[in-house]
Amino acid sequence: MDYSKPIISNAPIIVKTKDHLQRQIALCLSLYNDEATYGVSNLDSKAQNIVKQDSINLGLVPTMGALHNGHKSLIESSVSNNKITIVSIFVNPTQFAPTEDLAKYPRTLEADIQLCASLGVDIIFMPDYTEMYGLDEITLTPPKSMGYILEGYYRPTHFAGVLQIVLKLFNLMLLPKQRFQDLEFPSYGVRAYFGRKDAQQLLIVQKMTRDLCLPIDIVSMPIIRDSDSLALSSRNVYLSQDQRNKALALPRAILEIENLILEKNIRDVLILKHEASKILDGLSVDYMDFYTRELKLLGDRDEAMDCVFLVAVTMQKVRLLDNLWID
Repeated sequence: MDYSKPIISNAPIIVKTKDHLQRQIALCLSLYNDEATYGVSNLDSKAQNIVKQDSINLGLVPTMGALHNGHKSLIESSVSNNKITIVSIFVNPTQFAPTEDLAKYPRTLEADIQLCASLGVDIIFMPDYTEMYGLDEITLTPPKSMGYILEGYYRPTHFAGVLQIVLKLFNLMLLPKQRFQDLEFPSYGVRAYFGRKDAQQLLIVQKMTRDLCLPIDIVSMPIIRDSDSLALSSRNVYLSQDQRNKALALPRAILEIENLILEKNIRDVLILKHEASKILDGLSVDYMDFYTRELKLLGDRDEAMDCVFLVAVTMQKVRLLDNLWID
């Protein structure tokens, strides 16, 4: 393949190394300095539309693959609002404990690539472990107040691994121009897309971005639900039909809280938790509480305002998360 010219077409470019990824980003960005050279009329329809837009932004959608409609919504938003969209597909070992499901985590690579192509993704980044990790690496520690409660309590190594890989991906989006002196490309912004279903992860990534002064705009996207209202997750494939039927108590509890707040203006935390617990009775509930956006626990006498209701259940080793973001 000729990498001397930017390539923006209907087929995504698949890259497996960090150097190739950054080179391809630079090549795609250089298109905006090369309009006079290549001529808009010589570009395909997607590239013509991109050249004619004003602002230049790059969208990143970090994933572990096994893409579903929740991922699809993130990708569609990125493609609609950015000139270049990159989807990373990497099952990150550092966010799995030795007893967790790394080996059997769903992998649907061919279908993932086809979905990305159908949605107009420009670059798919599919590194292996040795490309992303070396020996005796510097690591990040999640904030004590946010990273070791809720999911962090049940999975104490999880968020350190999440932050480690997300920070690497973020930095790969920030091209040092001195490394690409043979190319001219304009200044650009970076947006990273995360779903609200993994609320704790989203809030911790937002804090990392602020604390480390990263020039990344975090875009949070609504939860996408299946036809039966269960929040979409790659791990839903582990559920038997009976387990799935029981798990539908989760979205019912979310809907009940939402209705009490919106229709009856009931915001008393104690009352809302009581109503949700009645619906979840019989399930193995790991946690069910209201938290601020800084993940500080609301007391039973507080009102549910500008907070997040977080709930998790375990069904024979399958962890299911759901939540409601409350204004």
